[in-house]
Amino acid sequence: MTNIYFQKTHQRAFGTFPLTGAALASALGTALDVGYRAIDTAQMYGNEPDVGAALQDLPVARDDLCITTKVHPDNFDEHKFLPSVEQSLRDLRVDYVDALLLHWPPLDGDVAASLRLLEKARQAGLAHNIGVSNYTAAMMRAAKAAIDAPLVTNQVEFHPLLNQDTLLATAAETGIPLSSFCSVARGAVFKHPIFEQIGTAYDKSAAQIVLRWILQKGVSINTMSTKPANIAANFDVMDFTLSSVDMAQIEKMTATNYRIIDKNRVPWAPAWD
Repeated sequence: MTNIYFQKTHQRAFGTFPLTGAALASALGTALDVGYRAIDTAQMYGNEPDVGAALQDLPVARDDLCITTKVHPDNFDEHKFLPSVEQSLRDLRVDYVDALLLHWPPLDGDVAASLRLLEKARQAGLAHNIGVSNYTAAMMRAAKAAIDAPLVTNQVEFHPLLNQDTLLATAAETGIPLSSFCSVARGAVFKHPIFEQIGTAYDKSAAQIVLRWILQKGVSINTMSTKPANIAANFDVMDFTLSSVDMAQIEKMTATNYRIIDKNRVPWAPAWD
C-alpha cells in the first residue's frame, strides 16, 4: 500500500477527540465541506459510533475517505484484538479502515506481540495500512524489526514547542514517518508572539504558521476544532512555503521543551526520548 499519510490530500487529518454527538457531526460536516478527507478516531475516544453515524449521513464516497482508528491497549490480548477491531468497523459502519494504529505501546515495552496482532488485522483485510502511536525511537526500531508489513506512521505529540529531533532522525532511519497530534500544543503556541509575527509576512495566522512548519518538517498534521473558521484555516496551509530563515526561527522555539503528554497526565506513557 502507498503511504496514505503523505498523499497530498491526506497530509491534513481532522481529529475527532474529544467530540461526540451533535458537536462531532457538525464539526465533521464542516471539515468535509472544507476539503478534509482524512478522519482520525480511536477506540479510546469512545466516539467511533458517532463518527460512523456522521459519515453515513454525509455526501462523501467511502473510497474518497482515509479513516484512521487506534486499538486500545486493553485489547492487545490475542483473544481481544481482532474482535475489538471488528467492533470498531461495525461502529464506524465500514468494511475496513485505511489505517489501524496501536494507540500506545504495551506497558512492559515489548512491542513485538501487539505488532504481530496488528499485522494479522491487516492480513485479514480489516485495515489497508497499519501504524503505531506514542512510540519512542527504540520502539520504532524494534517495530521495524518485528514485522514485515510497512508501518505508515508513528503518531506522536509534535509542535514547535517540543524538540522531537530524535524521533525525526529515527523516522528517516526506519522509514516510519511521523504524524502529529497536539499540533498547536493545545493553544500554548499562541502565548508566543513569534508565530503571529511571522504570520504577518505571509498573511497567515499563528496557527497556520505552526501547521505549515510541521508539514515542512515532513510530518503530517491532525487538527481539531468546532469553529468553522478555524476548521477551514487549519486546512488552508498548502498555498505558501516558510522561508529557511523563518523555519530556523521557529526551530529555536523547540528548546522550550513543553510536553503535554507526560506521565503526570498519562501514567502509562513510556519514557520519552
